[in-house]
Amino acid sequence: MSYEFVISFGRHAVETMLLVSLPILGLSMIVGLIISIFQSVTQIQEMTLTFVPKIVITFLALLFFGSWMLGKLSDFLREVIMTIPNISG
Repeated sequence: MSYEFVISFGRHAVETMLLVSLPILGLSMIVGLIISIFQSVTQIQEMTLTFVPKIVITFLALLFFGSWMLGKLSDFLREVIMTIPNISG
């Protein structure tokens, strides 16, 4: 197993992880930013105000993007399994 293979495999794993987590993290960050702006404008400093909308948007994102995320992870797993015979110690 060469260093190039390990680096490319690790890079592909990190890219897949970022691609799969991006919709949920991005939407949660946008909702958190909107709520922070709302809190600043209205001077409401309730710490628990951000949790419920973020949880709701996370579940909605999982419902909407879940099949796509599962497909990407399945494709990555399929590539990993297909690569196993080519790995030489």
